[in-house]
Amino acid sequence: MKSIKRDKKKEFIKLANKRVNKAIKLIQLIGNLSNKAHYDYDEKQSSKIILALDTEIKAIRERFKRAKNKSGDTNFEI
Repeated sequence: MKSIKRDKKKEFIKLANKRVNKAIKLIQLIGNLSNKAHYDYDEKQSSKIILALDTEIKAIRERFKRAKNKSGDTNFEI
């Protein structure tokens, strides 16, 4: 039983490292779009990009929070 739990933890760490590093690199590439010497955009377009990224980060935060609450945390909070 412990080896299965350990394997899940190892798999989580392996995938988390790989996916988070990939996400960071892609976000940095999106940041490169802010270079006005190479690209032309308006405030509405840049705000739309930032809002989309913020929305996804909030969704990830909620998913981890819900998973934590499902894992046996019985403290009630409002």
